[in-house]
Amino acid sequence: MIQGSPALTADVLVVFAIVVVAVALFVTEAIPTDTTALAVLVSLVVLQEFTHISAEEAISGFASPATVTILAMYILSAGVEETGAVKRLEVAVARFTGGDRGRLLTATVGITGPLAGVVNNTPVVALFIPMITDLADRTHTSPSKLLIPLSYAAMLGGTLTLVGTATNLVASSVAADLGVAGAPFSMFQFTPLGVLVLVVGSLYLLTVGQWLLPARIAPYDLTEEFGLRGRLARVYVPASSSLVGQTVAEARNGDVKILQIVRGDQTLVASRTDREIEAGDVLTVRAEDENVRAFVDETGLRRLPRAEVTEEELALGEGRGTLAAVIVSEGSGLLGQAVGETQLGERFDATVLAVRRGSELVVEDVADTVLGEGDGLLVHATQSGLDHLEETGDCVVTERVGGSLDIDPEPIDRREVTLAIGIVVAVIGAAAADLLHIAIAALGGVVAMVVGNVVRPADAYDAVNWEVVFLLAGVIPLGLAMDQTGAARLLASYVTEASAFLPVIATLALFYLLTGLLANLITPVASVALVLPIAVSTAGEAGANALAFTLAVTFAASTAFMTPMGYQTNLMVYSPGGYRFTDYVRVGAPLQLLLTVVTTLGIAAIWGV
Repeated sequence: MIQGSPALTADVLVVFAIVVVAVALFVTEAIPTDTTALAVLVSLVVLQEFTHISAEEAISGFASPATVTILAMYILSAGVEETGAVKRLEVAVARFTGGDRGRLLTATVGITGPLAGVVNNTPVVALFIPMITDLADRTHTSPSKLLIPLSYAAMLGGTLTLVGTATNLVASSVAADLGVAGAPFSMFQFTPLGVLVLVVGSLYLLTVGQWLLPARIAPYDLTEEFGLRGRLARVYVPASSSLVGQTVAEARNGDVKILQIVRGDQTLVASRTDREIEAGDVLTVRAEDENVRAFVDETGLRRLPRAEVTEEELALGEGRGTLAAVIVSEGSGLLGQAVGETQLGERFDATVLAVRRGSELVVEDVADTVLGEGDGLLVHATQSGLDHLEETGDCVVTERVGGSLDIDPEPIDRREVTLAIGIVVAVIGAAAADLLHIAIAALGGVVAMVVGNVVRPADAYDAVNWEVVFLLAGVIPLGLAMDQTGAARLLASYVTEASAFLPVIATLALFYLLTGLLANLITPVASVALVLPIAVSTAGEAGANALAFTLAVTFAASTAFMTPMGYQTNLMVYSPGGYRFTDYVRVGAPLQLLLTVVTTLGIAAIWGV
């Protein structure tokens, strides 16, 4: 047992009670998360007799290196984005993904992870957030499905090299002070284990993680953009319906447009098929609600009331129809014609669902709308039909669901781009070479961007997500309280006591879990400072490999997935992804457990225990 290890005192119980209440409030979101964090800060001072946190210590989170770094990174990111440099990278990623959501996720994880190994992961995430959210909109994907993977991939990539995270550097320094053989770490000393962790974690994010991750922010949807919510419906064709045996042309109703025939696992574009409607078919129709009801009554159909039709159901890919937004071109042959006179269905298998003219949306009597230059049309058609329509020059396709992304970035000022990227590289280089602390280097970068007129002072303030700043600043004193009351050391002492009855590799895994738990609550750097001396001492008492225990603590602290305040990149994606506290637990807890096994076995295989 650790000499002088703390007992379960009133002080410790009070701190644990504050932790439990704070976590409950974070999970339920009964009050805003940043307000909860400030309530924690106030509680620590009010209960100072037990927490031993003074007013000065309570507000120290506002001057914490982590808080200052995040604040500065928001501004540096805004400066680089303002130059258009991020848009150029976005073009390259867009061309690779081709509008495919799966490839976008793969690119997000595949680029971020390796890059975070050679560049500190915090600026990587800061720069990528605007790009990923923009690409999410363009591919009609919820940004919530991409931003936690962005953060987690950056954290996983941070384990590749010594400079991947500030936590690695702290662990290296502490281990050297403790006399651990192999410390301080060299640049690539633990890269083999980092590669294993990155590969396993990336596979999780691409598969199980996506299944667990909710879409908190609804994806951009063209049917909503063009005001069609409530004007698309699904109807079932029973054997008794009068439509059975009729073609779509024969079943045509002036007030109701049939867009699709869903037959088992087949989906047919109604405008291009001459097949007869069969019993059991499901028809996707576009009409006003009262017209749908009348159509159902007249033809003996059955409406599917819970079948909400979105662009995802309408855009099924090549040969099966897609949605697109098109603009009527200057000099188009369609000018002056009513939509019903254009014969777009016969010529291009295309059905016009809505028309936009400036801020005006036409969703009723679309067929009678006379087209003018610049009118926007929401069209349901095949990919080939859209290609042919665009080839005529009558319309320009500005967006198609499931099609390739055509991003035409604005010209960039090379001086501004060079200056902005140079400033970010200088910040990263100064921190990596240990010339300056990353927080000071980042603040210096902010000064350089403002003086260099890359970003205006007003825009710099607007770029900061103040909710994140207050959230982090509010919970940092909780870590101080756990340290000063002995609460963290008490948890560590339980692991040390258990080591007398467990195999060394099981003790190693327990230290990984303990460090990860504390990192999620009191920041990674603090967890390393608290746990690493105890882990090294336990290894010495057990005759185990101190380097193995050092690496377990280091990797666990660098991969705190289960809370938004567990790592600064988690906080940076918190608001843009619209996340809740529970989302990090839902996706992060299984990953944390998976990596507990993978990292422990990896350490044992490479360095021995």
